[in-house]
Amino acid sequence: MVVIPCLKVPQRHAQMYRKYLLSQGVLDRKYCAQKHPDGTVTLPVIVSCLTQLDLVALTKDVAQDSFCEIVDIQAPPLSKKEKVKSSYKRLLETAQSLLVSKGEKWSEDLERDIPSRWQCHGDLVLFSEGSFSNAIWKEIGSEFWTAVALTLGGKRIAQIKKISQDGYRTPIVTMLLGDSSYVTHIDNHIRYEFDVTKCMFSSGNITEKLRIASFDCSGETVVDLYAGIGYFTLPYLVHAKAAHVHACEWNADAVKALQRNLQVNSVSDRCTVHPGDNRQLPLCDLADRVNLGLIPSSEEGWPVACHLLKRATGGMLHIHQNVTTPLHHEPLEHSSAIDVEKGSSMEESSLRIQRDIQAWTAWASETARRICTLLSDITGSKWKTNIKHIEHVKTYAPHISHVVLDLECKPL
Repeated sequence: MVVIPCLKVPQRHAQMYRKYLLSQGVLDRKYCAQKHPDGTVTLPVIVSCLTQLDLVALTKDVAQDSFCEIVDIQAPPLSKKEKVKSSYKRLLETAQSLLVSKGEKWSEDLERDIPSRWQCHGDLVLFSEGSFSNAIWKEIGSEFWTAVALTLGGKRIAQIKKISQDGYRTPIVTMLLGDSSYVTHIDNHIRYEFDVTKCMFSSGNITEKLRIASFDCSGETVVDLYAGIGYFTLPYLVHAKAAHVHACEWNADAVKALQRNLQVNSVSDRCTVHPGDNRQLPLCDLADRVNLGLIPSSEEGWPVACHLLKRATGGMLHIHQNVTTPLHHEPLEHSSAIDVEKGSSMEESSLRIQRDIQAWTAWASETARRICTLLSDITGSKWKTNIKHIEHVKTYAPHISHVVLDLECKPL
């Protein structure tokens, strides 16, 4: 039985501890964090890094009103990344075996053509553009796709070629195995139903959906300016218990899926769907909270959001943005070659995180200033804005981070 050392922390502070351990290169990402009935979470720690952990200092740096201790956990479940790695190896073996049985030679080029990532929506496996580009896969045809599906535990295979520039981000998807492109995806007990050839599903936003699910929106009116098929609308209704959500979406296919998803999750009575351009929305002075979940930038929606906030009490804006961290080329100085070998990786990681945070903070401060000006211009009254939190959702591309600014807006 495998025993892994873990840091045991309160559940309410688990995300803060996880981010700190990750920044220090101490978190063992091969295994999952685990929740326990006593309200704690155990975070796997790399064995060789245990001596680096000063628990007293750690608590002081992360959350002074919390606690932490090292415990041993037997056989924690593998992380999603490790599971995918294992599936990738099986997929590689399947492709190689089938090609050799056909009298074909295996090569490094063919190995590079096998994807290491994919999305699963029920029994449909969706591969991204750039994978399986060699003509040999098409020549083998359905026999190959059937073998791939069996290897990955699916029944249908599809591949997304690119995202259409039609203004609706319509995916261009080809079905490789199976006829129906209609899928069901379940995240955090929420059921999403949609057609993969007509609607996008952003799996990378799962952490933000979970964060929204943890909000207490009881009694609140929420406006989701870019609802899609309900990525954020549904967590607000199902888990955060918003009194009412106004969901805006201009893609007709997404609107159809959104209305279906509201019904299957039994929350349609607390949601009003507004098809069309949200800049034409005939609403104002009603929102306690506005979600602006559009990247690379939701800036076009800022004036709309300011119109929507309650004039008397204000509210919260959740502003999504892809923020670019400026490139730095200063060489890191080390006293010896040994120091470079042992310390450069951790130091570089720490510096990179610091630069990212500086870029996010600078963007957030400028956004807070501009929103404050917008609110004053729109209402004719003075307002104040307060940066409550900056959430890192995912790395969108090298030096580009998808972040969310929680901005509190109050009239003076």
